[in-house]
Amino acid sequence: MFSKDVYINRREKLRHSIKDGIALFLGNPDAPMNCPDNIYHYRQDSNFLYFFGLDHPGFAGVCDIDNNKDYIFGNDVDIDDIIWMGPQESVKDQSAEVGVQATSPFSDLNKFIADAMAAGRKIHFLPVYRAENKILLEDLVGVKPADIKAHVSEELIKAIVALREIKEPCEIKELERAAEAGYKIHVKAMKMAHEGVYEREIAGELEAISLREGGMFSFPAIISKRGETLHNHAHGNLLKNGDLLLVDCGAETDTHYASDNTRTIPVGGRFTKKQKDVYEIVLAANNKGTALTRPGVDYRSIHLEVCKVIVSGLKELGLMKGDVNAAVTAGAHALFMPHGLGHMMGLDVHDMEDLGEDYVGYDDKIQRSIQFGTANLRLGKELKPGFVITNEPGIYFIPALIDKFHKENKFLDFVNYDKVNEYRDFGGIRLEDDLLVTETGCQLIGKRIPITVEEVENTVLS
Repeated sequence: MFSKDVYINRREKLRHSIKDGIALFLGNPDAPMNCPDNIYHYRQDSNFLYFFGLDHPGFAGVCDIDNNKDYIFGNDVDIDDIIWMGPQESVKDQSAEVGVQATSPFSDLNKFIADAMAAGRKIHFLPVYRAENKILLEDLVGVKPADIKAHVSEELIKAIVALREIKEPCEIKELERAAEAGYKIHVKAMKMAHEGVYEREIAGELEAISLREGGMFSFPAIISKRGETLHNHAHGNLLKNGDLLLVDCGAETDTHYASDNTRTIPVGGRFTKKQKDVYEIVLAANNKGTALTRPGVDYRSIHLEVCKVIVSGLKELGLMKGDVNAAVTAGAHALFMPHGLGHMMGLDVHDMEDLGEDYVGYDDKIQRSIQFGTANLRLGKELKPGFVITNEPGIYFIPALIDKFHKENKFLDFVNYDKVNEYRDFGGIRLEDDLLVTETGCQLIGKRIPITVEEVENTVLS
């Protein structure tokens, strides 16, 4: 938790961005795993955390725009809670720590919202991703779960994005803490990438680092020698020398700020010639992305320039052909990189995407593409100082996609399918760094994890 002035200032800025009404923030409840008393690891809603800071279940927050007043609704613990969970601060004392004086039992929230609606006041609420809160929202405002998306407050969403996309100095410090843990995670993965080790063994050791650092993984880890599957969360494979192990993993601090890095590691410590050739293309693409990242430039243009680096490199290997610019314009690069270059990162690893990806990554000036591959770019809009983003180009050989495009005779002017088929069992390579956009360019969040061929090989063999 930050100082109470941080939360007071955030709520004050929000009030200046909303014309009138009430902004409602539902904290997350506990989620039962297989019975009411056996729950999943708790994670508070990030928007509630951002404005109210309380990292416990059973709270809701209200910003009364018209009356310049904030409220927290929650219940004090009883003796049964204390027996099972230990002593806890009162709602009043917890609220005071984040600068809120008005508190009420959670059951009073229904009457508060009902009275406001009866007075004709607007209730601003956000998209809801938890089933329990969808049911609660229906009780509060009468909107059925299936209809929530049509009734969310675009005004509130845009106001929150405008605040949260610019990271405060206290947030950057937390992101740097997350990066320190992320560095340890990825170096450990490299040191464990040897023949005879199961992916799950590495996954367990990496999660232990997150726990020892005071948090947890910032998202379900991708630790797989089948790196061509972009979100591969299975960890059952046995590693053999010559495999490529893709590790996309990050840590979350105890304040829930995230890191998100990817490295691709040669099992046994030596890249083959074929692997090294592709790896060097991805590394050049990553470095290009960093070099181009600066304020005033839209990230979609950076994405496309990075794709040109990938096409140029694949041409040199004989996998692609033709004019580089024309290939990227046509979308032929998406056979090898069907995702976007990066996304916002912060209090969520995909920052604010519960609010709607297009609100976070796009605006009135830059609209999402409908072209295969580029349509998956999560962040396309103009960069500003204070943005924290990922830079994660990759090259993948996905047999099903190769077969589909070849059968459809797609990109015959740009793709040498006979040569591509020689790489069907290659897997995938992705390299990801986290960047802070500065006034003049960008800088890495934290120390750069070993990334050159020499650095990675030496770390595996150390």
